[in-house]
Amino acid sequence: MNTTTTISIQIPSLESFTPILGTKASDAIHSNAINIIGFCYDGSTSFRPGARFAPNAIRVASVGMETYSPYADLDMEDYAIFDLGNLPFHPSRRELSANIFDEAVKHLNIRETKAKFLTLGGEHSISFTPISLYLRDYHDLLLIHLDAHTDLRDGYLGDEHSHAAVIKRVHERMQPTQSLLQYGIRSGMKEEFLFMKKHNTLCASLNNLLDKIENTPATRPIYLTLDLDFFDPAYCPGTGTPEPGGENFHSFLKIIKALQAKNLVGADVVELAPNIDPTANSNSFAAIIVREILLAMV
Repeated sequence: MNTTTTISIQIPSLESFTPILGTKASDAIHSNAINIIGFCYDGSTSFRPGARFAPNAIRVASVGMETYSPYADLDMEDYAIFDLGNLPFHPSRRELSANIFDEAVKHLNIRETKAKFLTLGGEHSISFTPISLYLRDYHDLLLIHLDAHTDLRDGYLGDEHSHAAVIKRVHERMQPTQSLLQYGIRSGMKEEFLFMKKHNTLCASLNNLLDKIENTPATRPIYLTLDLDFFDPAYCPGTGTPEPGGENFHSFLKIIKALQAKNLVGADVVELAPNIDPTANSNSFAAIIVREILLAMV
């Protein structure tokens, strides 16, 4: 039986949301399991807001979906995966949700307890909070960043924790034994591309990324942060800052298959803006993406 660590946060009542993809609703963090938490913040969005609605939109889109993945040949019903709902949030104060999360996990060593997290954004600035937890407890963490944008600015619009600066803030916290790989990047400032070149973080091709994953020791912990504008807008138009020339679903599956053979200990999926895509197809696409990531983490 999985043990649990009760968290002192006000999770919405279990009747107020539908757990994603048939997972179990819970008000506690579970060890030896995957814990899903929604972080409904988009206060640093620089173009079109709406990502704060994504966690529940993904949950709703998943209602009619199969828990079995023919790509992974795995079924979510066979694994311990819990949906904790959404953190309480304020539309313009990211730190409120972040502080609640930090307080909940400050005495929890996720490496020792094998408590895994998949965080649903929200825009990309929310990733700083869960990634910081993983950097704290996994001294040898490999962070894989899939995105259309570098997210390496020193700050944007006066906010040093903007979604345009999140990977820069994360990189500043990394130890020499921790490393960063970036792929899909096709937009950013010249200085950001120089930063990637200096620190050798950018993978030039899909095969380059797959080779680096393959050469990663099987026990090394990996965290995946996925901005949905990594994909070409033809696949996922419901995102605030789309960029042409993105990847397709089958390329993503190659990455996930490679990660499934390794030690994927955590992930986040960010920047879905449901209000931008009136067809709601982006919500369904995101739900499938979340399913494949979860099954790579089991």
